[in-house]
Amino acid sequence: MSAAKSSPAVSPIWLVLVGILSVQLGAGVAKSLFDEISPTAIVWLRLVASSVILWLLARPTLRGRSRQDWLVVLAFGLSLGLMNWAIYQSFSRIPLGIAVTIEFVGPLTLAVVGSRRPRDLVWVLLAAVGVALLGFERADLSVAGVLFALLAGAAWAAYILLSASTGRRWPGFDGLTLASVVATALLLPFALGSGGTALADPRIVLVGAAVGLLSSVIPYTCELVALRSLRPAVFGILMSLEPAAAALAGLVVLHELLSPAQLLAMACVVLASIGATRSGATIAEPVPD
Repeated sequence: MSAAKSSPAVSPIWLVLVGILSVQLGAGVAKSLFDEISPTAIVWLRLVASSVILWLLARPTLRGRSRQDWLVVLAFGLSLGLMNWAIYQSFSRIPLGIAVTIEFVGPLTLAVVGSRRPRDLVWVLLAAVGVALLGFERADLSVAGVLFALLAGAAWAAYILLSASTGRRWPGFDGLTLASVVATALLLPFALGSGGTALADPRIVLVGAAVGLLSSVIPYTCELVALRSLRPAVFGILMSLEPAAAALAGLVVLHELLSPAQLLAMACVVLASIGATRSGATIAEPVPD
């Protein structure tokens, strides 16, 4: 078979970029509903939609699993649910691009901690400068919004660690599918308590399903295909564009215009992430927020 025939129809780089834009577009659409339904309820609808679609695609095998297998996937589901819930709470209070920029400090720190090169501390300092710059525009920030973004970043770091462990124990999408079901179940009582009658509105339910498709199913599929031919280092560098994609989605969908200082802060975090990735540290696959 010729090289031309064996090469993918779509560049894996474009697939990753589509996945990144899809995640942030889904976040923007979700935020546009916050006047009608709580962030907790809309993130639950997203998880319901992604769980159903992933289950139909993966059809996970449940028999013959050890107690440790289940404990790992339960912890994975907890980190997934907490990550999604916290970032939705964050960008309900602060601009989407800023929330994702602060959240990204979590996996960035994990990447640098996993490196044995002292010079990689430069990337942590650069990211810290970026976060500090956000303090110059306090009118767009709230303490709660920043804390929720940091919590989401910590949960993202835990998700990365648990993703590797889950991947070793569960084939394909089985672990991710079950983790999505766990996260959905954990958020159910809180979603019912905060969603009220909005959860019975067909329009909101359909938009919630669309958010699940945009923020979970499309990115997962794009990344799965892309990683078959894309080096992990290149993937990590591309994922560093998440904050910029969030800012773009915030501008287009929500009309959130960031100031020059905020854009500079975002650039610092993006450059720090690219630097950490290029120096040999690994940023694992993200989840859509």
